[in-house]
Amino acid sequence: MDAFYASIEQRDHPELRGKPVIVGASSARGVVAAASYEARQFGVRSAMPGFRARELCPNGVFVRSDMALYARVSDQLHEIFGQFSSEIEPIALDEAFLDVTGSVHLFGSALELGRALRARVRELTELPISVGIASSKLVAKIACSLSKPDGLLVVPEDAVTWLLFPLPVRRIWGVGPVLAETLIGLGISTIGDLAAFDADSLSQAIGDRAYALQRLAHGIDERRVEGHLAPKSCGEENTFERDVSDRTLVTSALTAHAEAVARRLRAMGYLGRTVTLKIKLGRARGDRVSRVNGERGEPIYPLLSRSKTLGRPTADGTVIRDVAVALWDAAKIDEPVRLLGVSLSNLEATAAAQLDLFAPEDRSARLGSTLDRITSRFGKGAIRRAVDEPEKATASDKRKRGE
Repeated sequence: MDAFYASIEQRDHPELRGKPVIVGASSARGVVAAASYEARQFGVRSAMPGFRARELCPNGVFVRSDMALYARVSDQLHEIFGQFSSEIEPIALDEAFLDVTGSVHLFGSALELGRALRARVRELTELPISVGIASSKLVAKIACSLSKPDGLLVVPEDAVTWLLFPLPVRRIWGVGPVLAETLIGLGISTIGDLAAFDADSLSQAIGDRAYALQRLAHGIDERRVEGHLAPKSCGEENTFERDVSDRTLVTSALTAHAEAVARRLRAMGYLGRTVTLKIKLGRARGDRVSRVNGERGEPIYPLLSRSKTLGRPTADGTVIRDVAVALWDAAKIDEPVRLLGVSLSNLEATAAAQLDLFAPEDRSARLGSTLDRITSRFGKGAIRRAVDEPEKATASDKRKRGE
């Protein structure tokens, strides 16, 4: 979907059409959830800090996120996608992969299927959508990005390298800012450069990732569209409106995060063994400097993590909270923090968990299921631990599994 949240706001509020709409970033530390194409002309992009968006686009119209609305529209979209394929892999509220191998013959060609899908979405939602069609996930995703806004691009197999090679290496899935800087330092600025680079030298420079990256550079991506991926972790985090150092506020945040993680795990039917605490410090250590143009970027805030693996898997908020607090105490952080997160990984399905024959009755499991029933009936805020949660800088813009 194109500027999904902003497009919905412009659809539902005609007075916003044609204006630079910026969704989110409504607080001092909030980030941009979506920017209309009018706002993007000023350099505003998603995930950009709100203060920077205001500098670039002082006349922008800032709109609070309405994630419940966006989620409902996303559900509507997935119903439409289901008319074109049963194999759907959601990536986010506004993006998905469809494997249309089994249904393309019903439309005559991949091109006609793409046209029909775009027309159906426009008809039923009044929203713009871009579609990329190729023989692999990587190329389809890149084609979709290149077709924006409101476009369609089909890439035949014999045109894959012709399309990829001139593009910046950052376009490859898995090449983040840090790896991109390393590759540029090696003289690799385009995907074609990466494809042609000496394999042994690349492996020495970046390690085991070299082989897979060079295959991707040639458009070889064997990952399948998977509609029912098992979760690997479950986490909750937030950036504070103001830096936090008081232990009471820290433990309140960790308690709220632990309970949210536990609730979502129970809803998914999973338990986890490894608790991880994520900490972003509040004092910046310099700014990122782009090797491409030498410009200074966003400030660097150190990110720390601490983990502990439990002897038994759990979906008990109290257990997760106690471990997270113990990890915080052991970390001995002596300065304010701007972000805290709690996650549980090393997951296993509840039905597959090994039972302890001599374990006492698990009252926490009964408590958790009771809390879940109350929440399901009366809403997420109906019952919670008696702690004061610190104010969050911005609401999450993701649909979380189990929520």
